[in-house]
Amino acid sequence: MAEITAAAVKELRDRSGAGMMDCKKALTEANGDIEAATDWLRAKGLAAAQKKSSRTAAEGLVGVAVAGTKGVAVEVNSETDFVAKNDQFQDFVRTVAGIALSSGATDAEVLASEAYPSGGTVAEKLVANIATIGENQTLRRIAQVEVSQGVVVPYVHNAAAPGLGKIGVLVALEGDAPADVLEPLGKQIAMHIAAAFPLALAAGDIDPALLERERAIAAEKAAESGKPAEIVAKMVDGSVAKFAKENALLSQLFVMDNKTPVADVVAKAAKDASASITLKSYVRFQLGEGIEKEVSDFAAEVAAAAGV
Repeated sequence: MAEITAAAVKELRDRSGAGMMDCKKALTEANGDIEAATDWLRAKGLAAAQKKSSRTAAEGLVGVAVAGTKGVAVEVNSETDFVAKNDQFQDFVRTVAGIALSSGATDAEVLASEAYPSGGTVAEKLVANIATIGENQTLRRIAQVEVSQGVVVPYVHNAAAPGLGKIGVLVALEGDAPADVLEPLGKQIAMHIAAAFPLALAAGDIDPALLERERAIAAEKAAESGKPAEIVAKMVDGSVAKFAKENALLSQLFVMDNKTPVADVVAKAAKDASASITLKSYVRFQLGEGIEKEVSDFAAEVAAAAGV
């Protein structure tokens, strides 16, 4: 049985919103596994579906850049938030985003091998920055979107500098509507994406593994209802369908009015402009998502250092 630390209980509590004793019990049931414990709490109706913002666990910056009908987002990580405020680091992220945009690189490894304006490669410049700034840094990921006609609209939530921040969004709108229609529409959709955290453009695009996880959680909940098997099956199907609808961008309720599906917002804009508009794709990078920062037990460290 894994040791259940106070730090682990706190992390699960912050992530799930569940009570401390429930979190401790969930971790015990899951043998200390945070993800499994989160699912256990949800199956018991003790936690919200997700608290995604609490999963941001690395520092650094997300950079976005757009040129014409093409846009790019990059994430560069650092050990501390202090480095993210460093002019040298910010200039590097901004420059790398521009290199990605002009080179067409589609993954971090390829981007790292591209030439850097001041000499050498992106990877070599990163190594030099690590040496001069004195902190480890990583070029983590890159994503690009493009349309044949229309616009790509960038948005950075709480920007640390122009085009740089902790949440970066790109919205690709394909169509023949004028820029003065597409740009503000794209900005509003980008703000929605930053706030609503869609998992995919359409329900059918959501990762099947995520849907299976939701199905397992829904099945455990429904089984405890004591209802007949055929009713339980319908409850599970309904729960999974609701999850998909709430997490697909096109079917999410627009945050600006909380009642109109995003797909209808786009359709209305096209109708009003007597033009074609299609929400083709999007990118949402949140700094550190999917990376868990090591949580230390400070009291235990002090005790160990004192030889207790």
